[in-house]
Amino acid sequence: MTATAPGTAPLAPVETGLIPVFVRLKLSLLRNGLRQSSGRRAAYTASAVLALLVAALQLLGLVLLRGDPHAATVSILLVAVLALGWAVLPLFFPSGDETLDPTRLVMLPLRPRPLVRALLVSSLVGIGPLFTLCLALGAVIAVARGGAAVAVGVAAVPLVLLLCVALARAVAAANIRLLTSRKGRDLAVLSGLVIAVGAQLVNFGVQRIGSSDAGLGELDPAADVVGWIPPASALSAVRTAGEARYGVAAAQLALSVLALVLLLRLWQRSLTRLMTTPDGSTLAAAGPDRTRRGRGLAGLLPSGRTGPVMERTLRYVWRDPKTKAAWVTSLAIGLIVPLFNALQGTGSVYFACFAAGMLGIQMYNQFGQDTSAFWMVAMTIASTRDAYDELRARALALLLVTLPYAALVTVLTTALLGVWHALPEALGLSFALLGAMLATGAWASARFPYSIPQEGHKNVAPGQAGLAWISIFGGMLGAAALCAPVIALTVWLHASDRGSWSWLLLPVGAGYGAAVTLLGLRLAAPRAAGRLPEILTAVSKG
Repeated sequence: MTATAPGTAPLAPVETGLIPVFVRLKLSLLRNGLRQSSGRRAAYTASAVLALLVAALQLLGLVLLRGDPHAATVSILLVAVLALGWAVLPLFFPSGDETLDPTRLVMLPLRPRPLVRALLVSSLVGIGPLFTLCLALGAVIAVARGGAAVAVGVAAVPLVLLLCVALARAVAAANIRLLTSRKGRDLAVLSGLVIAVGAQLVNFGVQRIGSSDAGLGELDPAADVVGWIPPASALSAVRTAGEARYGVAAAQLALSVLALVLLLRLWQRSLTRLMTTPDGSTLAAAGPDRTRRGRGLAGLLPSGRTGPVMERTLRYVWRDPKTKAAWVTSLAIGLIVPLFNALQGTGSVYFACFAAGMLGIQMYNQFGQDTSAFWMVAMTIASTRDAYDELRARALALLLVTLPYAALVTVLTTALLGVWHALPEALGLSFALLGAMLATGAWASARFPYSIPQEGHKNVAPGQAGLAWISIFGGMLGAAALCAPVIALTVWLHASDRGSWSWLLLPVGAGYGAAVTLLGLRLAAPRAAGRLPEILTAVSKG
């Protein structure tokens, strides 16, 4: 036995056993979250099966790409886009990787270095890492030629996986208090804008990779440059090893190893700062108390229950950091996608509907946005009529922003493309889509509510990620189905050479959107009124 000084504890065994403890804790959180309801298990299972199916198809496609002259270019750029997605998407979309939140461990006597190792290993448990592993394995199979390349590929696969996970965790740890600090609200909005732009870079990167064979050759210079940026440099080392350029391969592989070490150091420093620095909630307010209350907005809103609910919803958008960040990113993406495509000359006026779609997502999980404060709202809902008025007021608050914004984006897209004759039908389709998303969003809010944690960087509580994805994407599919009549009318008018009557799509789309919204609110109201205890329990998990 090793003697220790009186009053001291042997830290080495504790640090050595930290990794299995965190892995078991991660598995316990996932298992206990799925035990809460059969619907949550079904949602998580469906999302897992879908992700694994996509991963399997991706792996098969990369294996079939082996031998193609552009296989290395596609694989290297695909790994780079994957790494960018790991750095950007977990901060914007509900995360399926429910790793442990380090803010819950600040009061425990844990050192940052073993904590980083334990969190890194526990982060490898999940669907996202398995998807990344399949993609990295397929990329190595597509590129490796010869025994040396295979040997380098054996090291490149886990290196790519560890780099992606470490990158995501380092970025998350550096921003973990961004959305919870009162002083960081403006930075949160800026972060949301950066995330929105980053997501579009991922989108355009994927579109570029999926271009025609003739265009793939134009990406070779970009792949040569990206091949020196980790983690793509690890995959590029496989290619250069197969070309017998062993010195270059060693340099590229060493570059990825160095990047992993630097990311772990950055992550460790962020955890040290997180565990030793007080957050904004423990500090006194720096400025005088602002008690000025403006009555301008309240005076313009309807009377009765509708006005106060609309004002409360708009105040959440302006004051709550996570709600504000979600709105800013939706506004940015809704503007970037149609305008970028129009400026590149590859866009369509129908891309303007993306603005209505992005803002329509804000209607989903309306009760979850209230978090545990929803009990105050639940106390005021005693009947189906009360639930209907609540949902209608929230929809009207969204329409105050979404209607003029969708119209503005449609006009700008039409102006850039120079197709003013298509403006009425584009507006009609946008309004119909917006109405359909408000309808499905109201129903999904009552049927699939989930909690949004007030602390940390996550947008969904542990165990509810699958439920959130099913709610959002299921609702979006339902909205697309509801828009089918308006889309069919648009196609019929153009196919039957009745394009001169396309202006009718503006009133038809607006009226159809309004009717679908009212129908959705009517169907969602009794479900919301009858499930108040379940909704309150679901949204209070965080």
